[in-house]
Amino acid sequence: MEYMINSNDQKRLATERNLWLATVRPNGAPHLVPIWFVWHENKAYLCTSRNSVKAKNIANNPRVEFALEGGDDPVLIQGTARFLDVVSAGIIAAFQTKFGWDISSDATYNAVIEITPTRVVL
Repeated sequence: MEYMINSNDQKRLATERNLWLATVRPNGAPHLVPIWFVWHENKAYLCTSRNSVKAKNIANNPRVEFALEGGDDPVLIQGTARFLDVVSAGIIAAFQTKFGWDISSDATYNAVIEITPTRVVL
């Protein structure tokens, strides 16, 4: 791991429900949305529709940045996103535990995205 996330921020990543995800549109404009996430083994995981703007943007450009919601104590992380072809039982369990959501049987949200942090901004 080339970046350090302090213990307070690790706890927030494990417990907060939403992050704000910034992706890049094909024309270079940013796209910013809140989305549920889980933090599992030092990576963020999102579940969304393959037809969503964020998924299309990531398919075109995997560079992303996300922030936790608390603006008084910001956490901003840059990373690289990728679609998972196989979703581990640990990730499925993390969504089930945090949200009561079985992502393995949800046909609407049919893309699981893994974000590997590359830089902690704050």
